[in-house]
Amino acid sequence: MKKITKLLVANRGEIALRVLRSAKEMGLQTVAIYSEADRNALHVRYADEAVCVGPPASKDSYLRGDKILEVCRQLGVDAIHPGYGFLSENAEFARQVKEAGLIFVGPSPEAMDIMGDKLSAKQAVQAYNIPLVPGTAEAISDVAEAKQIAQQVGFPILIKASAGGGGKGMRLVHNVEEFEEQMQLAINEAVSAFGDGAVFIEKFVTGPRHIEIQVLGDEHGNIVHLFERECSIQRRHQKVIEEAPSSVLTPELRAEMGRCAVDVARACNYTGAGTVEFLLDDQRNFYFLEMNTRLQVEHPVTEQITGLDLVKEQIKVAQGQPLAFRQDDLSINGHALELRVYAEDPQNNFLPDIGTLTTYVRPQGPGVRVDDGFEQGMDIPIYYDPMIAKLVTFGATREEAIARMLRAIDEYQITGIQTTLGFGSYVLRHPAFVSGNFDTNFIKDHFTPESLKPAAPDEATAKLAAVLTAMLLAEKKPGFTAAATEAPVATGSAWKRNRLGVR
Repeated sequence: MKKITKLLVANRGEIALRVLRSAKEMGLQTVAIYSEADRNALHVRYADEAVCVGPPASKDSYLRGDKILEVCRQLGVDAIHPGYGFLSENAEFARQVKEAGLIFVGPSPEAMDIMGDKLSAKQAVQAYNIPLVPGTAEAISDVAEAKQIAQQVGFPILIKASAGGGGKGMRLVHNVEEFEEQMQLAINEAVSAFGDGAVFIEKFVTGPRHIEIQVLGDEHGNIVHLFERECSIQRRHQKVIEEAPSSVLTPELRAEMGRCAVDVARACNYTGAGTVEFLLDDQRNFYFLEMNTRLQVEHPVTEQITGLDLVKEQIKVAQGQPLAFRQDDLSINGHALELRVYAEDPQNNFLPDIGTLTTYVRPQGPGVRVDDGFEQGMDIPIYYDPMIAKLVTFGATREEAIARMLRAIDEYQITGIQTTLGFGSYVLRHPAFVSGNFDTNFIKDHFTPESLKPAAPDEATAKLAAVLTAMLLAEKKPGFTAAATEAPVATGSAWKRNRLGVR
């Protein structure tokens, strides 16, 4: 049995703080790393020790595996938790960690190699009869051959980077006339983003829902699934709102997808926490998409419905402990939602809006969880992902979780930058989301920048305002000016207006 006493978190922001908290509850000593831009970050202050590893740019700090390993040697660290992003799915870094005699809190480098490439992942799971989206079984670079295959598969099709993720190196092609141009663009983007121009072709699934299954495996051959998360509300192929469980899965379909997810994990001898992603079409057919060999951003919703701490489970597995439960011991309790609160402007194509958190007050109350790494007065760095926080709500039912999320959004006070809070409120009130009748095209089908503009006052309200203004002018009170009639516009709930001093 391996023993972890001192853990370094090779990450930043909310996920670094999240891991540090669980580690502290387990009695571990903790070490944080930070770039010069994060010198005053909350995770730096929270850890027992913290070391600067370089300038603000990720390539000079958080991606410098050599510097991170040197910190471990200097401080007597015996394990590294990578969080997500940065080096979390870098098989070479995981190998270097093990070669240095340290424990990597995550899967083996070999599992990362298999699942880190979408084509090798597909080949690995074929022996388990996992449903796959029709398309090529290997990388392809010959444009003429690729065009012929695309025609056989049938348009529309997706051209996808084999080493890709986050929507990069992905192109949707509607007809054969635009195929050559889109394939070259996909190859160029894949080379730029991943240093690997390998692409493959998949049938484009119409009206898809993005369903992912959380899996957990130990070093003793035990693998379980922790049910599903629905992640269909996306912009630029990246998730904004997630929930668990999905509103569309039947118990039978949940069990079948869970079984397939466990088989995917078995195909690469997976250990630790991982996520198997599927597409679900409008006929309730599901297809294996990929496996993420790390902790997911949206893991809190799974924690809420299972009562498990996934970070603690990762650390236990990394120490060689067997899972303390079997599949039959697990069940879904309640419903959870997560809104990623990004520093983005939904009315301007979700472009990042970097600045200072002039006001920053978190929501509170029953069933509300906020995972963040900021406080009032701090700047949102331009160098990293613009996510400020993950707002999570939990309820006995989906309806209660939605109501709590709407209440929490209303209580969340952020000024100084634009955020996705208003977008989240719009989605959760929309009939398509409330009914569960939505897919990954929600933004394209239902959202425009005008969706978030405040409604104009009705005719009766306008007439009343005019009468009150006339009465004030008639009174001619001392110090009265026309500007005094321009009262602040009241938006949101009465509670928020009172907090902000607006009537």
